[in-house]
Amino acid sequence: MIAPKPGQDRQWVYVTNRGKRLLDNSDIGTYLKSNILPEKVLDPVLARKVRPLFIRGDYDTAVFQAFKEVEVRVRKATSLSQELVGIELMRQAFHSDTGRLTDKKHPKAERETTAHLFAGAIGLFKNPSSHRDVNLEDPSECAELIYLANYLLRIVEKRTPAN
Repeated sequence: MIAPKPGQDRQWVYVTNRGKRLLDNSDIGTYLKSNILPEKVLDPVLARKVRPLFIRGDYDTAVFQAFKEVEVRVRKATSLSQELVGIELMRQAFHSDTGRLTDKKHPKAERETTAHLFAGAIGLFKNPSSHRDVNLEDPSECAELIYLANYLLRIVEKRTPAN
């Protein structure tokens, strides 16, 4: 935001172009929001598709897109039918006995709760936005939901067989 003034000793500084842009309140808000959801901690697709929506304040769409990516990635990892969507897709993909993304090394109760976690996340955070305005207004809450989607994507990646 500030830099040493060229040709002067280090005590003299000037406001950089970026600093001047941040003088506009909307830019300051954008800058602060970007710190809540840093790009480097996100899945590359979420960083590219979801983070810009978040920074613009389009929280409903950002959360919807994050969980849509979870659904898309689960379907791709399992090669399940395009007709199978939402909660049922998650239940089949993570079924405790037959799910292609279930981890048989874990106890059955944990395998079942993983299926519940994925189905619940899609049912609670993706599906409502598909059917009505959810009106998310809190950037911190939105960031937390995007982090949850990010974590779910990490689980999917770990359990996806290498091609």
